[in-house]
This record gives sequence, structure tokens and C-alpha cells, in this order.
Amino acid sequence: MEVQLISQVIVKPSSPTPSHLKIFKLSLLDQLIPAPYAPIVLFYPNYNGASYPQILKRVEKLEQSLSKTLASFYPLAGTIQDDLSIECNDKGAYFATTKVDCHLFQFLSKPDLQLICKFLPCDVGSVGPMAGTRVTNIQVNVFECGGIAIGLCISHRILDGAALKSFLKSWAATATGAEENAGPNFIASSLFPATDFWLKDSALAMWGASFKVGRSVTKRFVFDAASIASLRAMATSSGARCLTRVEAISAFLWKCSMAASEANSGYRKSSMLTHVVNLRPRAAPTLSEHSIGNLIWISGARCLVNQDKGMPALADQIQYSISKINSDYVKKMHGNEGPALMRKSLKEIGDFGSKEAAVDYLGFSSWCGFGFYEIDFGWGKPIWVSSFAVNAPVFMNLIILMETRLGDGIEAWVTLDQQEMDIMEHDQELMAFISVDPSPL
Repeated sequence: MEVQLISQVIVKPSSPTPSHLKIFKLSLLDQLIPAPYAPIVLFYPNYNGASYPQILKRVEKLEQSLSKTLASFYPLAGTIQDDLSIECNDKGAYFATTKVDCHLFQFLSKPDLQLICKFLPCDVGSVGPMAGTRVTNIQVNVFECGGIAIGLCISHRILDGAALKSFLKSWAATATGAEENAGPNFIASSLFPATDFWLKDSALAMWGASFKVGRSVTKRFVFDAASIASLRAMATSSGARCLTRVEAISAFLWKCSMAASEANSGYRKSSMLTHVVNLRPRAAPTLSEHSIGNLIWISGARCLVNQDKGMPALADQIQYSISKINSDYVKKMHGNEGPALMRKSLKEIGDFGSKEAAVDYLGFSSWCGFGFYEIDFGWGKPIWVSSFAVNAPVFMNLIILMETRLGDGIEAWVTLDQQEMDIMEHDQELMAFISVDPSPL
């Protein structure tokens, strides 16, 4: 499959950013995530058989509506100034258009995860946005059939998954001329002001414990509604609160990954499971879903060598670790005791490996419930929304959970060491609940 670059333009905001908004201060929590981007690709079929000139009109409409959207999401039209701020200089978003030499359904019939990076405007394996680089990068890929794949790489320093959804929703509303179009809320830096890099240093120390050297591979494990229902029943202990879909799948994949690690190394290890937790619905009062920034925290569930590795026990650990991040916790985070609380939390996760003889880390990030499949630019909703495959010599065991198109299933994008992945793919219990890399059609 060849992806040929057709054009590159810089899309600037439709109106200049006022002088008093030229420097956008990042929040303290924007220092938490080390990943440069949270890449995403949205695939749209040519539902009504539009001609190639009509498809190019759609691309033009995307450019024009992006310009209008950047006027309100003005930091996204700027450049990285340093670790504490974005210069809102209206230099604009990078916007590339490409031509793909195959039909969209041909690609989706058996999607090659390694090729998804071709639909993205950035090298996702790079060190990420440095001082002076653009915050926003977009690539619109046009297939032979007129289908479109929109790939985005926006700096993770300003957008988490929920904020990315808010931006896409606003862009799509502008493209379709929708009357209801909520603007962004920039409350994060006032709730969690940043004056230095102490959180960045603490976070890097924590994440450093989870990185490993080897050969990584990414696979899609897809759970249908029936499998999820069975796993929720299996993982719920007697008298316990009913598990969410995400908690049940997390417990199951944690169990399977620990078994694969033991089979690969020949001995049991303790394990730490982290989850990225969205703070917006957990604050009191709740924060707007249109709040921009990384309004997230990290939960940590642990399983020692001699502890029960059954699904109910693991699910209880996950549920407890996430439930601790409640309204009282969020209130403390942006209060006087916040720095001490956050340092302690990150240190407990990072130090876990130094206190145990051998430790595995497994990170989760759930995009379920964000509504990416509702993003309609005027020619229908996406038929597939994808992450990307990690193929790097230094990586972390990572699982991204995304809803399927109909909303009743969940895709787990699992990145593990090649040898452990091979073992998991021969785990009969796991295989009974999933499909591996199926067509999303």
C-alpha cells in the first residue's frame, strides 16, 4: 500500500488570537504523560458514492472548518514554547493531504496495524514536540474509492483523550454548521497551576520503572458483548459492586499477561497495573467535558507473588485503586496538600519495582465512552476508529481500550514483548473470549 503526499498547507485560525492570550500556561497535570502524542485515525467510507472532485471539496471543507475551530481552540494553532507554556502565535496547524492506492474496504478487510502509521502526519516513535514545533498536525488520506482516513497527532501536553474528543466534536460541528457547538474550557491551569517541573520529574521516575528493552508487538484483541458479559460475571466476587466492562476486561488481561510472563521467564513475578483515570466526572462539582488539558491521574493496583491471581481478586484490586480517586481525592489534589499527595502516589507506583525481586508493569488507558464514533463532518460517522501499533526497542506493556463501532464490544490494543505476545496467543482461555485482529467491517 502506497500513501502519496499530494499537498501540505498550514491552516491558521480564522481570526487572530488576542494579545493578552499569546502565552498559554500549561497545567501541572500536563507534565504527567511522557508520550508526545495520542495518535488517532478515523476512517470514513464514501457512503454516497461521491466523485473525486466532490471528495476534494470535502477536504477543502475540513481545512476551512479547522481554521474556524482553531480560533476558539487557539493554543492548538500555536507552537511549544517550553515545558510550562505554549506560544499562541497563530502559526497554525500542519495539514497534509495524501492519496492511498487502494480501496478503504480493501484495507479494512484485514487491517495491517503496522501500516496505520502511514496515515499519521508525524513519526510517532520520535521524541515528540520540542520547543518551536507545532502543537497540531493532521493528515487527510483519500482512498481510491473516495473513502477518507483522518489521522491526528496533537501534542499530549495539552490534550488527553477526553479533550481530543471535545476538539473533534467542535471541529465536526463547525464543518456541518451545527447550531450547538460548545467551546473549550481552559480551567485546568487555574485548578492545577504549574510553576516548576517537580511533577514531571516525579512522573518520569515512575514511568521509567515501567519501560523495558526488547522487541514490542501490538495486537488487537476484540471482545464482543457476550464475552464481556461472561467476564463481568466471572470477575465479580460475591457481594461486591458490579464491575464495569473496563474493570472486567482489565482484570482478565492482567491475569493472562501475568501467566504469559511466568511462562516466558520460568518464575512468578509481582505485578503493577496502572489505569489513566479521567478526573472530570470525579470532581465535585464535575468539570466540563469540554475542559482542555490533561485532567487525569494514575491509579495503581498491585499483585504480589504470593497473592491470589484469580479474576475476582484482581478485579477487586483494580476497582479499589480506581475508586480511591474520588471527589475528596481530586479536592485534595488542587488544595494545599496536593503536591505531597501526588508525589506519594507516583512514588508508590515507581518504587514498587525496587521493593520486589522481579516486577512486571502493565499500563491501561481507556477511551471508552468518549464518543469518537459520533464524529460526523457531514458525510457520515466513522466506520472504524483506530490507535496505532508500537514497534520500538524501548517500550512499556500498554493496553488501550476502545469501543467498537456499535458500542457493544471493546477493542484492546495490546502492546507487549514479542515472546510474551506469542505465549498469550496460545492461551486457550484468552482465545475463547477474543478475536485477534479481525476486520472492523
